[in-house]
Amino acid sequence: MTSAPGLIATDLDGTLLRTDGTVSERSQVALAAVRARGIPVVAVTGRGPRLLDAVRGYMGGLGLAVLAQGGYVVDLATGEELSVSSLPSAVAAKALALIEDAVGDLIIAVEEVANLTGPLRVEHGFQWPFPEAAVLLHRAEVLRGDALKVFVRSPVHDQDSLLALALDVLPPDLVEVTHAGLGFIEICPPGVTKATGLAVAAARHGVEAADVLCFGDMPNDLSMFGWAGHSVAVATAHPTVLAAAGSVTLSNDEDGVAAYLEALFTPAP
Repeated sequence: MTSAPGLIATDLDGTLLRTDGTVSERSQVALAAVRARGIPVVAVTGRGPRLLDAVRGYMGGLGLAVLAQGGYVVDLATGEELSVSSLPSAVAAKALALIEDAVGDLIIAVEEVANLTGPLRVEHGFQWPFPEAAVLLHRAEVLRGDALKVFVRSPVHDQDSLLALALDVLPPDLVEVTHAGLGFIEICPPGVTKATGLAVAAARHGVEAADVLCFGDMPNDLSMFGWAGHSVAVATAHPTVLAAAGSVTLSNDEDGVAAYLEALFTPAP
């Protein structure tokens, strides 16, 4: 990128965050320097609103954040909700039935709209990988209400294979489907992606897509890579993300986001 962006957007896990789940001092300093130039910084993450306090901590309580793969956009400082999306339970059930017809039994969890900060509704056997509150239920109870998104795990297929199979059998206008490198795929409301959520945040700041610089590492970042004017993958990114990126920086554990921003804003000798 040869000129200063109008807005900087960054994924969190695997991109800005180190493997130990922290934002390094170097990264904090780099983001503060960007904000001091008057350039807004937006967090764009698959994490849901139940993890809003953690996201707020990573970003120093400043700026806008796009959560839940684009389904929830919020002002971290004021708590104002700019956008909340919803996946009707009947649509989620139809999508799941189409995928199961092709791949066999699946195990699901749901992040519900009616209780954004509450526990996940998890089907028996899902094995949620994080120490978060979850309620174990049978399938019908898990799908009882509208969702912010649905997590889908297969006992047979890995995340890449399951995503490819789901994309092959699902009508393109039924739902959005992606994965964040966590061992399962995610079903989101139709037309809702990180790109659409980021567009809401950019519009709030009066910034066009062409002037947005974004960072990411997983297939759930591909939509914003296609939307933003310039995209940067960390070195440890998924192969599809590396292929789509305009540039590649160091890994997340090497503070790749900070390294790219330092180079961008350091005058050439």
